Amino acid sequence: MLAPEGRKILVGLMVVTFVCGVTGYGYEMSYLKVFYYIFGLLFVFSLNFFRDPKRITPAGENLLMAPADGKVVLVKDVDDDVVGKAKQISIFLNVFNVHSNKMPIGGIVESVDYKKGEFKAAFNHSASDVNEQAIVVLSRGNQKIKVKQIAGLIARRIHCYAKVGSSVKTGERFGFIMFGSRTDLIVPFNSEVNIKVGNKVTGGMTIIGHFSP
Repeated sequence: MLAPEGRKILVGLMVVTFVCGVTGYGYEMSYLKVFYYIFGLLFVFSLNFFRDPKRITPAGENLLMAPADGKVVLVKDVDDDVVGKAKQISIFLNVFNVHSNKMPIGGIVESVDYKKGEFKAAFNHSASDVNEQAIVVLSRGNQKIKVKQIAGLIARRIHCYAKVGSSVKTGERFGFIMFGSRTDLIVPFNSEVNIKVGNKVTGGMTIIGHFSP
């Protein structure tokens, strides 16, 4: 299954690759043959990047799921302006990871904010604060959970489809980040977090902890 966000890019690359191949080999134009291979490689890379496999989210009460595929690069205690005393889990997505974002837990979307900013490398921890990002706040009872889609050095487009006031389910797809990025999850301090820096996680499938109501 391919992510709809990549449709225009894939169609464009396919057409250009086809035209370069047919024209280059049909008329023996060497430079078009070179472009044929270049655009062909870009097409294959994009096919891999825009894959968006269906995921089966484990069932369970108050499970916290990974909101993205990638490598855990940070687990620390923080004081968040919305969540309060909290724990932050940061996941770095390289260009070979699936870039579809999943809801870490079910709840009500309280707010969705878009913040302009810089484009530092996503593995740089300062990116959580200064980079361009979309911030989704979920409500569960009296507690809040924050998910941040953060652009990276290459990523320049964040798609966030969460709607304020809507009810979402654990593992539900809510967005996509284009080409290398970071996703942060900020949960209440009393939540149990069972992953460590260096762990590889799969969005919507890997249980990273438990939410304490």
